[in-house]
Amino acid sequence: MGVLKKILLAIGLPVVLFAGWFLLSDSSESFYAPPLRDILAAFGETWTADRIGTDVVPSLLRLAAGYALAAVLGVTMGLAIGMNRRLRATVEPVLEFFRAIPPPVLVPVIMLFAGIGDGMKVIVIVFGCVWPILLNTVEGVRAVDSVVLDTARAYGVTGPARITRVILPSASPQIAAGLRQALSIAIILMVISEMFAASNGLGFTIVQFQRSFAIPEMWSGIILLGLLGFVLSLLFRLAERRALRWYEGLRAAQRTR
Repeated sequence: MGVLKKILLAIGLPVVLFAGWFLLSDSSESFYAPPLRDILAAFGETWTADRIGTDVVPSLLRLAAGYALAAVLGVTMGLAIGMNRRLRATVEPVLEFFRAIPPPVLVPVIMLFAGIGDGMKVIVIVFGCVWPILLNTVEGVRAVDSVVLDTARAYGVTGPARITRVILPSASPQIAAGLRQALSIAIILMVISEMFAASNGLGFTIVQFQRSFAIPEMWSGIILLGLLGFVLSLLFRLAERRALRWYEGLRAAQRTR
């Protein structure tokens, strides 16, 4: 019953919103805001297996590559900076400077150096996603209990074992928070990067529909993008819950005290 209740709570609001959209737009005669029934009809006609293979799959591959690279870079640099106080004091102003630059602004600059291929799009995703992962990793490493570190040192847990067995597990909830933030940023940047000098992808296709005034098809692409974001968020939540099962159990035990 608990699982069923969670499922109903998760899908209840989206169902209500779609039902309201369907009813309120049913009599719409606006060219730019067609009825939802027309959008859903265009959805089935537009997003066939062929189009998914030519537009959705390339977008997801770029998203996966950029997100994975950002995760590796963010966690690696975050560990190094978080464990070294002097290094952190040196690079912190530079990190804050680059973090404040919106990634879409750098798309034309990145195009000059990386061209207009998939590499450019992956770099844009990496540049936008690395900051929340890096900064959350730094904060997670800094928050590791000094008693735990002293105990590990006393038992001879040093070097790589200290990182993998003590620091990373202790910082993992904070790292997961950064990865969760980066996922939504990655989806946004995936679309934005595909709006510049692209020949396929979700962002490219949605813009092409808009330019050719295929408005129901454009709305169907936006709905598909939202569905992909929802599915990716759900998958991440399941993976996070499985990886941090010990942390969820600890929080549940603390709530019952």
